[in-house]
Amino acid sequence: MSAASTEPAPRRRKSPLRKLLPAALVVLVAFGILVGLGTWQLERLAWKQDLVAKVEARIHEPAQAAPAEADWPEINFEDHEYRHVAAQGRFRHDLEVQVYALVDAGPDGSGGPGYWVVTPLVMADGATILINRGFVPLDHRSPSSRPEGQVDGLVTVTGLLRMPEDSSMFTPENEPAKDSWFSRDPLAIAGAKGMLRTAPFLIDADATPNPGGLPVGGLTRIAFPNRHLEYALTWYGLAATLLAVFAAYAWGRLRRG
Repeated sequence: MSAASTEPAPRRRKSPLRKLLPAALVVLVAFGILVGLGTWQLERLAWKQDLVAKVEARIHEPAQAAPAEADWPEINFEDHEYRHVAAQGRFRHDLEVQVYALVDAGPDGSGGPGYWVVTPLVMADGATILINRGFVPLDHRSPSSRPEGQVDGLVTVTGLLRMPEDSSMFTPENEPAKDSWFSRDPLAIAGAKGMLRTAPFLIDADATPNPGGLPVGGLTRIAFPNRHLEYALTWYGLAATLLAVFAAYAWGRLRRG
């Protein structure tokens, strides 16, 4: 009798297309994510263009009365930022704070470091709005160096409504205990100064000159970073590159069998 054969049966080779399937699925998922990110940036572009158009219209409208205290909870960035407003009251110069700033155009036209002078304006009903009265250079931080600007009596301030300033990763933290400020946060300032009934926004005063020339108002920078189209093209470009690389890889695999 002949011995039974013990040789294993030959293994069936996977087709090249089946070998490419796992990589193709990964590429498909990554492609969908990249295209989704690009589309999201285009949606952000449309939102930003609409916001810029609204702001451009707001800053040229006649000044309206600043929002009343009853309306403060409804104030938000999209609907109220940069609205042209006016408020009447008396300054509390004893509660002034100085917020470090780096501006493009300083009092002498050169720009540079200095401070925003932020002063509470107490209105007839007792509510308070913080006013960014304008910029002073470093050597005029102390109110005693600009006594003419400590305006007394009833005043009317006209300017642009501003929401609290967002801090970036490069902005130092405010230190209320040291009266050291790097971002304009009206409620934090109010809390540090013991002020109640303070608006959750500020008013950037316009360029109406202050006695003595300081602070210098009207330096609000109206700018919205808008690189959404660039980002969208980048994501779409990466998606196209991913497909091209995979196509080249797949073609090479298929040719080799």
